[in-house]
Parts: sequence; C-alpha cells; structure tokens
Amino acid sequence: MKISQLLAQALVAAAFAVSGVEAFFKGFNIGANLASGACRSESDWEFAFNKIASFPGSFQNARLYASSDCNTLANAVPAALRTGTTLLVGIWTEDETHFEAEKQALLDAIQQYGHDWVLAVSVGSEDLYRGDTDATTLAGKINDVRGMLWGLGASSKSVGHVDTWTAWVDGANTAVIEAVDWLGNDAYPYWQGIGIDDGAASDAYWTAVNNVRAVAQGKDVWTTETGQPVSGDSIGPAVPSVDSLQTYWWQVSCASFNSLNYFFYDLDDFTASPSFAVVDSNYNPLIDMTCGS
Repeated sequence: MKISQLLAQALVAAAFAVSGVEAFFKGFNIGANLASGACRSESDWEFAFNKIASFPGSFQNARLYASSDCNTLANAVPAALRTGTTLLVGIWTEDETHFEAEKQALLDAIQQYGHDWVLAVSVGSEDLYRGDTDATTLAGKINDVRGMLWGLGASSKSVGHVDTWTAWVDGANTAVIEAVDWLGNDAYPYWQGIGIDDGAASDAYWTAVNNVRAVAQGKDVWTTETGQPVSGDSIGPAVPSVDSLQTYWWQVSCASFNSLNYFFYDLDDFTASPSFAVVDSNYNPLIDMTCGS
C-alpha cells in the first residue's frame, strides 16, 4: 500500500514536472504612455492589466520597456500586485545617466514590494541593431544588473536582452549572448515587406526565431516583440489591416504559445502610424483571440 502511494506520488510529481517544462509565459507589450501621450497612472496600469487578463487565454504577463520613465515601475508594480500580473521589466541602457536612473527605479521597487512581481529583467532593447553600444559594454551592463538582483536576494530572476534577429546572428555580438540567461527576439515580417498571404509572414517569423536559436548557445529564445499593424503604410505586399492582424494572430501567436515565451506587440498604440493595437479606442478587441482546441 505504501509502495503504491509512493508510486502515485512519483507519477504526479513527474507529470507536474513535465507540465512545468511545457508551460510558457505569454503576454503583451504595454508602453508607459497612453495614446494621448500622457504617462500611464497607477489606475491606468491596473486597467491595462485587467484588460489583457480578460482576453481569451487570460494573459497574466506584460513586458514594460522602461523602469524610471514616466515612473513606470512606481505606478505599474502596485497595479501588477493587485491584478496578479508579473512583469518583464525593461532597463534602458543608451546613456549612463538613464541607465543609472533605470537601475535605481528597479532597486526602489524591489526594496518596497519584494520581487514576486518580477518575471525577468531585460537590459537594453535593440541597442545592437541601432548601433547605440558595443557588445562588450552591453554585456557589462547586463552583468551589472544581475549583480544588483543578487544583492537584493532576487538571484532567481533571469536577465536577458532584447534585439532583432539580425543583431543576434552577428558574430560581433557574441559577448551579449554569453552574458544573458535568455535571448529576446523582435521579429516583424511587416517591416521586412512580407505579406500575410499563403503563410509567408508566419514562415518569416519562424525563420527569425530559428536563426536566433541557432546562435543561442543552448539558451532559451523568447519572442519579445512581434505583431501585424492594423493601419498605416503598406510595405510592398505587407498591407496593414484588421484582417491581416487576425490571420497573423491565428498563424503566429496561437502556434507560439506552446513553443516559447511570447509577448505580442502591442495592446493600445491605436493613435500611432502604423498602429499595432489589438484594441480600438474604447478598448474593445479588434480580433478574435481564441486559438481553438
């Protein structure tokens, strides 16, 4: 009887372990500014987090680009705690003053609220693609932030960097791959001028993912940005529309949820051009976000 109980417990534990391995994070990119340009307040963050949680699939994760800008973490963290949302925290690195302000904002938030709300930390965003810094300097900043997290008792929180697949496959940037725990990949078939027809955009997206995986040294590759615009200029056969967003969601998002950690771009930039928003100005979803069985 005891042996049977132990066996049953072992099977449950094994099943849990397998399910844990297969469980991936999914969420949305949410900027610190409202469509009006005003900084998002604490109540605005709470509204946004509740909104993504109301979508089919109940999204409980959000990627934030900054920590100090618009008092992002000061306003977003209490809202995240109230809504059960975990945050992929962004740290800008373009200049030393901004970088230090970003680190200080993260330090203050963890000291005040603990670190359960932290999903992970991304140090820099497309710095390599834009040529804002070199790989060695960026790797040093990644390790700087990791050291701060360890000092705060948050050593379990992983640290990554977000960039384009073209930057990741550049051999000059290997130092960053060696420094991170995971590689954040931004992939936009739209900006490559690839249309949605016949699965072309989906193929381009997965090609980008696999290109990064090929150089990732066995580390996880996350999709930190991808999307399809609903308005704005066409780039060759890449034509913005709600229909193209719907197709992209079904072909790319639904296939990604069980494959890798995934953050869609974005919730509510509905006044931008091009606009990648998944809601209208009244925050009604523009598309069907169900993924079937």
